Amino acid sequence: MNVLVINAGSSSLKYQLLNPETGDLLAKGLCERIGIDGKFTYKPQIEDKAKLDAVDVAMPTHNEAIKAVLDALVDPKNGVIGSMKEIDAVGHRVVHGGEKFAKSVVINDEVMKAIEECNPLAPLHNPANIIGIKACQALMPGVPMVAVFDTAFHQTMPPVAYMYALPYEYYENDKVRRYGFHGTSHKYVSQRAAEMLGTPIEKLKIISCHLGNGSSVTAVDGGKSVDTSMGFTPLAGVLMGTRAGDLDAGIIQYLMERHGYTIEEMLTILNKKSGVQGISGISSDFRDLESAFKDGIERAGLAVDMFNYGVKKLIGSYAAAMGGVDAIIFTAGVGENSVSQRMAIASGLQFMGVKMDPEANKIRGREVVISAPDSKVKVLLIPTNEELMIALDTMNLVK
Repeated sequence: MNVLVINAGSSSLKYQLLNPETGDLLAKGLCERIGIDGKFTYKPQIEDKAKLDAVDVAMPTHNEAIKAVLDALVDPKNGVIGSMKEIDAVGHRVVHGGEKFAKSVVINDEVMKAIEECNPLAPLHNPANIIGIKACQALMPGVPMVAVFDTAFHQTMPPVAYMYALPYEYYENDKVRRYGFHGTSHKYVSQRAAEMLGTPIEKLKIISCHLGNGSSVTAVDGGKSVDTSMGFTPLAGVLMGTRAGDLDAGIIQYLMERHGYTIEEMLTILNKKSGVQGISGISSDFRDLESAFKDGIERAGLAVDMFNYGVKKLIGSYAAAMGGVDAIIFTAGVGENSVSQRMAIASGLQFMGVKMDPEANKIRGREVVISAPDSKVKVLLIPTNEELMIALDTMNLVK
């Protein structure tokens, strides 16, 4: 059974074509810098098929990104399938399921309507997810589609973690609460951490740091999410590529009154013009900021420092909430690839029993322990594999 997994983020799109029954991977790749300048990577896993590595492809929106993926898969020379008929199902990452979806679900018209109703809760992601679903439906009519929701893993949070200090009726009537996101990623890397450490996950207290253009930190106690940094929407938590993260809500009223912004304009600022993009005035891509700082642009360095500082504070607070921590995980684009940011975040945590190994940390995109052998708290680099978990869910539901 071949499953195509579409995993769309705010400025990137991962994809894999794989057989979850056998574990065989036919092709994988990445569309990144969507909305900036567009980079496309295609890696067929079949001998004699040529790969494309970060080639320039115009991707002003996710539509163009998904078309590039499908064109590559069926390319007469380097494609891995003859036609779209060889795809048995498509699994789509969907960020927000609201209160309606606590599990993955086969997509039909009713589900699509419910996903669209969640757009205001995830304005950077759900619309992109919907684009992916509709594009695949148009090109592969009759092929089952499955939505796998980022919010599902966090349904184990206790009320003390997911409730907001608002009048209780807003939770009862309007379901205003912390939902959390990146659940598929946090679940995967937590399970892998337990396997790498040779310890049952039920006995571990883990802090999972999913760091990229969108970022979240999650406390995982005994394999269950007990707290997470994102909230009612993916806007909350640590500052991100273009999102402000946590801030005093009074700022919103102040700026709206001072500048005459509508609520739509204010949300655009908070979601698309803030974060490290807003602080630096340069880019939402951390690689651009590192380069700019080397060129002497101080605001680029400030943006990265603020991000690292925010993640460090969350690690400390979640260790306190769980009464300790056994392992800290770095994953996702920044977490997997930025040697300097991992070191900056972990530095200063010696009081918690964290001791880094600078040499072991000089690696990108591989499963490895990057803390020192005598570190009481293990620090791990684990590339996320949301696609595999999405494919398994898709296969089980379709069957």
